[in-house]
Amino acid sequence: MYRPRITDNILARKLKGKGAVLIQGPKWCGKTTSAEQTAKSILYMSKPEDVKANLAAADIAPSKLLQGETPRLIDEWQIAPKLWDAVRFEVDHRNTVGQFILTGSAVPPETDEIFHTGTGRFAWIKMRPMSLFESGESSGEVSLKEMFNQPEKLLAENKIESIDRLAFLICRGGWPGAIDMEDDIALEQALDYFDAIVNSDISRVDNVKRDSERAKRLMKSYARNQGTQTAYTVLRDDILANDAESLTEDTVYAYTNALRKIFVIEDMPAWNPNLRSKTAIRTSDTRYFTDPSIATASLGLGPNDLVKDLNTMGLFFETLCVRDLRVYAESLDGEVYHYRDKSGLECDAVIHLRNGSFGLIEIKLGGDHLIEEGAENLKKFRDKIDTKKMKEPSFLMVLTGTGKYAYRREDGVYVVPVGCLRD
Repeated sequence: MYRPRITDNILARKLKGKGAVLIQGPKWCGKTTSAEQTAKSILYMSKPEDVKANLAAADIAPSKLLQGETPRLIDEWQIAPKLWDAVRFEVDHRNTVGQFILTGSAVPPETDEIFHTGTGRFAWIKMRPMSLFESGESSGEVSLKEMFNQPEKLLAENKIESIDRLAFLICRGGWPGAIDMEDDIALEQALDYFDAIVNSDISRVDNVKRDSERAKRLMKSYARNQGTQTAYTVLRDDILANDAESLTEDTVYAYTNALRKIFVIEDMPAWNPNLRSKTAIRTSDTRYFTDPSIATASLGLGPNDLVKDLNTMGLFFETLCVRDLRVYAESLDGEVYHYRDKSGLECDAVIHLRNGSFGLIEIKLGGDHLIEEGAENLKKFRDKIDTKKMKEPSFLMVLTGTGKYAYRREDGVYVVPVGCLRD
């Protein structure tokens, strides 16, 4: 049974304005299945019995592969980069919108076969693993969109009933194929995904052979440093502790760039607001995996390990929340940023919309003390923003894992369990 995705509506909207839409994202996140719901004809480029013929056709007469009822889905288009310019040419000459949907689980290597950027012809959508709302684990009673309207009253019940269940959801991840599996089988999927990354995908993305053991060590280091602005030099030193060979910073960058191209990691850019003071803002990206299950699999951790170490669980919970916030923000035409300045003041997530509206979010696993700490931090940050030069924040939210209800505090700060949230 197909579970509707938030990107379904984004795809429908984009097809009304562009000749072609490219959906990118990690393998197994549901790109093809989602696109199939809209497509009227489909070409599976990597279908085993057809792949050689498809590649030959793409090289000799790519326009032949584009014939079919529209919108036509070209799945895993990047294995034949010539298709990009062929699609662009067809869009130009058909002179109508909604012609093609392209899906890909890797950014294609730089090649002389692509001559045009696709500006004006293509729209881009990034698809991620399922949010808790999409997988049915969030009730969706609290809408991120409505938070920008500053509701006076808020009351919703958290659908995630225990910290044990939350730990399971972190380790299982948002992989569509794992949602309806038995719990123990579902947990194995992220481990298998990790094995595929280090043994195959990290090398196949650009046909550069990379050492699987070194890839494992890099991903372990990334998992330990997620949610921080750790420099490549620190990652290198961490890997070198268990690496007999020398290792340069450029090599670490090459490995992480390969992971980025297959959408395994997705770092968060820094937000630069106008401040009342001249506080220096840290501009380094914050390290994150695209799904928390990749991080737990990298370290070989399961739900019981997280429940026994709540500090560590809090770090992985943050990655889960960032994943969901990115999914929800994209449907609002927004982006998710991180803020930190030289004084140590930080904000875990800033949802910034194209119209200039923004909301400030602190992520806390739960408990009255941590919620109070998050609320005070948000108010302190709000008071530093120069509202003469930019809008006031639309809302302040402490996003939690535990807690029975979502509510609005007397000081106006919203406390919302992630098991209530939706786009």
